[in-house]
Amino acid sequence: MSMNLIEGQVPKTTLLERVKRMIWFFKMRYFRGKSNYQKHFEKELEILRSTLEKDDSLIIDPYIPAIKKLIKAFDKEGHSGCSAGYTAPAIANTIKNILLFEPLAPITGKDEEWNYNDPQNDSYQNKRLSSVFKQGKDGQPYYLYAIVWKTQTGSTWTGSALKTDGTRVRSRQYIKLPFKPKTFYIDVIEKEIAKDDWENYIVDEKQLEEVFQYYDKYKED
Repeated sequence: MSMNLIEGQVPKTTLLERVKRMIWFFKMRYFRGKSNYQKHFEKELEILRSTLEKDDSLIIDPYIPAIKKLIKAFDKEGHSGCSAGYTAPAIANTIKNILLFEPLAPITGKDEEWNYNDPQNDSYQNKRLSSVFKQGKDGQPYYLYAIVWKTQTGSTWTGSALKTDGTRVRSRQYIKLPFKPKTFYIDVIEKEIAKDDWENYIVDEKQLEEVFQYYDKYKED
């Protein structure tokens, strides 16, 4: 009898090795214990808890089981250091935007994006980003948080501030479509010009240059 194998027949040893490799792969993927991601999370969580005062809790405590599931799902994808570097921020930004009711894709300005929220003032509010408005159906939309003012004490707020020529600049600015929300932090000096009457002056007006490359200047009616 010829010792040659019949064409298509797999030697028993080869088949056994394949089964062993499949079992090893299954164990490594599903039963290998805690991943480095999980160990890192648990260690950092432990350190974070150590900073709390007695009887205090973490704001993320109710979400820890969900975070662990996300970490496990992320780990199963087998990311390299390179792919993890751009995938992790994409996941984090997606979660942040959805939980803050912010859009995942740019605002288009199409008719279906608007609510006619104030007929008395002919004002429209964007459904996808509630901080975007326009006056009139064909008005140019503006974003309320285009500029956030930062004082010498580190406090931040929205409103208006003065340039050296007395021109007032507001936080709201006209957007360019398609629009992705972006906030610029501009330094101001807060001065008391009369008792309990404060005014804010822009420290470096060159900071506004980047703002008005991204936005169109808002003009009062």
